[in-house]
Amino acid sequence: MKQITGNKLLVKALKEEGVEVLFGYPGATTIDISDELGKDGTIDIILPRHEQALVHEADAYARTTGKVGVCLVTSGPGATNVVTGLATANYDSVPLVCFTGQVARHLIGNDAFQEVDIVGITRSITKYGVTVRRREDLGRIIKEAFYIARTGRPGPVLIDLPKDVMCELGSPEYPTTVNIRGYKPSMGIHIGQLKKSLKMLQKAKRPLFLAGGGINIARANETFQEVVEKTQVPVVTTVMGKGAIPTDHPLFVGNLGMHGAYAANMAVSSCDLLFSIGTRFNDRITGKLHAFAPNAQIVHIDIDTSSISRNVHVDVPIVADALEAATRMNEYVKELNTKKWLTQIQSWKEEHPLTMKTGNKMSPLDIIEEINRQFEDLILVTDVGQHQMLVSQYAQLGRSKHMIMSGGLGTMGYGLPGAIGAQVGNPDTSVIAICGDGGVQMNIQEMATAVLEELPIIICIFNNEYLGMVRQWQKLFYGKRYAMTNLKAGALSRRTNGEEYPEYTPDFVKLAESYGAKGYRVTSKEEIAPAFEAARKNTCGPTLIEFIIDPEEMVYPMVQPGGTLEEMIMDC
Repeated sequence: MKQITGNKLLVKALKEEGVEVLFGYPGATTIDISDELGKDGTIDIILPRHEQALVHEADAYARTTGKVGVCLVTSGPGATNVVTGLATANYDSVPLVCFTGQVARHLIGNDAFQEVDIVGITRSITKYGVTVRRREDLGRIIKEAFYIARTGRPGPVLIDLPKDVMCELGSPEYPTTVNIRGYKPSMGIHIGQLKKSLKMLQKAKRPLFLAGGGINIARANETFQEVVEKTQVPVVTTVMGKGAIPTDHPLFVGNLGMHGAYAANMAVSSCDLLFSIGTRFNDRITGKLHAFAPNAQIVHIDIDTSSISRNVHVDVPIVADALEAATRMNEYVKELNTKKWLTQIQSWKEEHPLTMKTGNKMSPLDIIEEINRQFEDLILVTDVGQHQMLVSQYAQLGRSKHMIMSGGLGTMGYGLPGAIGAQVGNPDTSVIAICGDGGVQMNIQEMATAVLEELPIIICIFNNEYLGMVRQWQKLFYGKRYAMTNLKAGALSRRTNGEEYPEYTPDFVKLAESYGAKGYRVTSKEEIAPAFEAARKNTCGPTLIEFIIDPEEMVYPMVQPGGTLEEMIMDC
């Protein structure tokens, strides 16, 4: 049997795993891998402009296709630049396999040029990480990496590849099976526990489904919707769970949590059974733990054993994949008498409807409503900040409209590269990135990637000249002292002669045009629809639309920091 190098085996392994796209940035320790990929030519290589963006692109590709995202970076700074992206994927349960180059084995531990212990650095933010020490282990480790990334609670796996190992000759065989001692992800559901929870559901007077991101990850939306319609139990979602059922469904109440709808937060506080699927109960949705769902028994279904009862004590724990759970529930559930409960929820909706004050000035709601109107098949990718919460509140989602974001880590800079990855994976679907003027600049260099890949993404920048979410907290809780949030500030802000701030930097329209993209600036309501219509006609590359937003725009409702879900600021 003819032996091959580790570099050739890696390319063979990627093809065996069905990898069609790889997001990579080259360097000294991975140049031989790049060479083999180039000679093979069957895997599309996306070359970004920064390794952090590279991981976000692979992350969004994975979220929107259901496939494993694959990354390749060099050693040293190439590897350390992926840390934020790996943490982002880890918090949001995204299946990634990230290959990092490493110096030759005899140099490891000697402070060699571009040597870092990337496995040690990322141990707490990856599902698994390992340095390949022997050529004969390479095929098995790659096979295990893809299996670990996609099974159980999905997550990122890091494989560190010393240059000399990859140049060694060895067997061309790639394993067809995996058997990892100590890693046996849950593949079923405890029927006894499920039936117990469904009996509690049957007896409840004010039952409520809480749908988390696990439903979207498992692609359990249609089955879950069937369960909801059979039972007539209302649904609240986490931000990551938005879209678990269509947002125009009569049983959808809204998002809960810090910027949740009033009716959703009140429903959680008043329900007598909270039936949750695929959520970690983090602090952004619970508020004060002692006051979270105080009158309710809690059922918690999650694929990750360690997530159950970690933050909120639950009455019935069930370890299961969301799709498996919803499928089995669908076999047993019956219609409940929830009319009185639904009437109460409707009265909360009418008492404090989810809306924004809109006058003659253009508001974020005007922009989001135009997106809802013009686009049918759509992937919305948000960055992090006020715009993210506004999109999570007002965007219409359903079977043909989806939303992704950095939810658990809250990573600014995710929006633009996320849109690139989503468009690469879904070339026939419209993709819109909604970013703040702060977040978009964290990875603005990816405009070049979008232009060169001829991706027709639409990049919406909500420009309010501030880091808006931090400014909102400063306005409400810090006496309107806007320290470090004015993006027009600089040396001038340290002078005391009363000079006005300069024009905003950069000019986003000129910047887009300098990259070869289309650019538009929108300052009034009347310009919104024509801007999107023009962007939709640009099918050969990206379009940037800068919306000039009033810095005073706020995101309401808002739960007071350290407060309960009932302690909501409705407006100021």
